[in-house]
Amino acid sequence: MKVTGGCYCKKIRYEAEGEPLMRGLCHCRECQYISGGGANVAMAMPLAGFRYTQGEPKSFSRSDLETPVRREFCPDCGTSLTSRPPGFDDMVILKVGTMDDPAQYGTPDSAFYCIEMQDFHYLPDEMPTFDRFPE
Repeated sequence: MKVTGGCYCKKIRYEAEGEPLMRGLCHCRECQYISGGGANVAMAMPLAGFRYTQGEPKSFSRSDLETPVRREFCPDCGTSLTSRPPGFDDMVILKVGTMDDPAQYGTPDSAFYCIEMQDFHYLPDEMPTFDRFPE
């Protein structure tokens, strides 16, 4: 699979190639900040097949967390592009809304960090859920 995408102002572009390692909905509190309140719809792709083809993102990691996620975003329009969680050095997590064709995502495999879900978050009954990130 080849995925292309970028930020809202079109100054940053990326491509990712390979088979998705995960399709999920993250409900952690940090992702709620990034998404504006909802779950973060994310797809993990192999890092070896990922590259920025135009522009350079800025990155941010919280210094007050023991194992912070590095989040990459457009310095001009602020679009959140990727997440790079510690311990998952072989993958990059794409924000599905930044994909040129979000339909390539398909459907999520699971929802995680559900322990931090808000009452206004809804999930299908048949979807596998995890309090934290699945093993």
